[in-house]
Amino acid sequence: MSMFRLRGSRRQQQEQEHHEQHPESKINELRSALGPLSGRSSQFCTDACLKRYLEARNWNVEKAKKMLEETLTWRSTYKPEEIRWPEIAVEGETGKVFRSNFRDRIGRTVLIMRPGLQNTTGMDNQIRHLVYLIENAILNLPEGQEEMVWMIDFTGWTFSTNVPVKTARETISILQNHYPQRLAVAFLYNPPRIFEAFWKIVKYFLDPKTFQKVKFVYPKNKESVEIMQSCFDVDNLPIEFGGKATMKYDHEEFSRLMVLDDVKTAKYWGLDQKTNGHAAQESDPC
Repeated sequence: MSMFRLRGSRRQQQEQEHHEQHPESKINELRSALGPLSGRSSQFCTDACLKRYLEARNWNVEKAKKMLEETLTWRSTYKPEEIRWPEIAVEGETGKVFRSNFRDRIGRTVLIMRPGLQNTTGMDNQIRHLVYLIENAILNLPEGQEEMVWMIDFTGWTFSTNVPVKTARETISILQNHYPQRLAVAFLYNPPRIFEAFWKIVKYFLDPKTFQKVKFVYPKNKESVEIMQSCFDVDNLPIEFGGKATMKYDHEEFSRLMVLDDVKTAKYWGLDQKTNGHAAQESDPC
């Protein structure tokens, strides 16, 4: 029995490697299964997008189709591409989450998260803030790069500033279900011992693929230091993460950058024709 399982798993691995090297047929199969798309749904469903959903579902076209259709439904109601910085700027006043001004060694966008600087209590707007920054991180990826990096700094973290489990669960759900294969790695930098109790709960919400991307790193751990140095140029990496650079969040400057990026976002999605500050109505709900 174990031999048959071994052969089966080996065959599955070989099939997966084949699909990763030659994804065209599966992408075409998925596109055909989705049927005609229009408007923003069509724009969202690039070949790279379809490939991400296939990878997230181990190249099972039916499962990838279901997952992608659920995302299209979510995007049609949540409209993440229509969120603008002034709507959620209050969430960013302390710099608890922001896009960094440095990238990793292969050019991936880096989101800095500092949960110890939590400044609001409303989950809905906190989630909208994070979704906005995920979309912004994607907008700023270099051509050919699909993934971002999360770096979580636990300085000042306590149970009183901790993200509620409900918010953590919703964050994980959105990331895993609607941004598959967008997270390259999440570095949890120097979490305190009391974080372990929270982690024991949260980790059960992670699927295996996401779980493998979470890395605990500690400043005095040799292996952790090597991981950080392999991923980042220490001259660009902030002192808070074991590097040599100074990291200072300037809310005014960051807001200026986000407003400029809002213009890029609107242009990308064809929303740059404004009427009284609102996007012109489109016939396509997606």
